[in-house]
Amino acid sequence: MAVYSYTELYGSGSIGETLVGYTRFAFTNPSGSSYFTLETIPTSTGFYEASSPKNFIGEYLNDAHPYENPSNPSSMNPWGLVTSSYIASVVVPPGISSFDFNPTVVPVLGTTYRLRGTGGYSLNIT
Repeated sequence: MAVYSYTELYGSGSIGETLVGYTRFAFTNPSGSSYFTLETIPTSTGFYEASSPKNFIGEYLNDAHPYENPSNPSSMNPWGLVTSSYIASVVVPPGISSFDFNPTVVPVLGTTYRLRGTGGYSLNIT
């Protein structure tokens, strides 16, 4: 797996890496609050279709705490995780932080999604 700088994540971002099982996304953020997105590459029309891979269905963990469904009133989402079948985004706070992703469908092929972000952090995928 690799390390990415903020310049590699900015704008259209970088092509992803193949994910097989639990993967850690670790951030070192010397700047202010930022955002990170895993985004399935849309079709040539700019949309997701039935044939588009549903890359981001799975389990998300932050500091060993599972993300719970926000439709459940008793759940909490202190790290700003937003997911769909095609996209997952999380707030990257200042300092050192991480989350783990365990995809339901494996492998998630790196050529089918992008790593994107705002802010001045680095990302280490392990």
